[in-house]
Amino acid sequence: MLPQVLINEEVNPSAMGRKSLRELSQKGNASVDAATRASEFQLQEEQRELTYALISLFIKSGLFVIAIASFLNLGIASHQRINRNNEITSVLKLETEKLTRLHLRFDSLFSIGGKGRLMEEQDQWIAPKSRRIIWR
Repeated sequence: MLPQVLINEEVNPSAMGRKSLRELSQKGNASVDAATRASEFQLQEEQRELTYALISLFIKSGLFVIAIASFLNLGIASHQRINRNNEITSVLKLETEKLTRLHLRFDSLFSIGGKGRLMEEQDQWIAPKSRRIIWR
């Protein structure tokens, strides 16, 4: 209703007295100033909220990148550990089989007839009256 009064006064200023026109224009300026200030405060508040939202977005995206990098490092380390474990397991299996064969051979040497089996396994026969020469 106030803007309508201001329009009427501006169109027909002679209808009102000088004093009342000033009062109305000051009241109009005061109400426009209050509305302008309110809109400025609202814009500042929206800008502040946008700034805070952007800051929180950057922080969250940074944490997300750190989490992804940590999971990648954890996956790589786990993969390397599994590969090392597989290598050690295969080497252990080979060494266990070798130990079993050598253990059986050792046991066969100290059983009955072991000396004969040892002599049969030897490819080189040394004559009884010959000497071995070891070069150093």
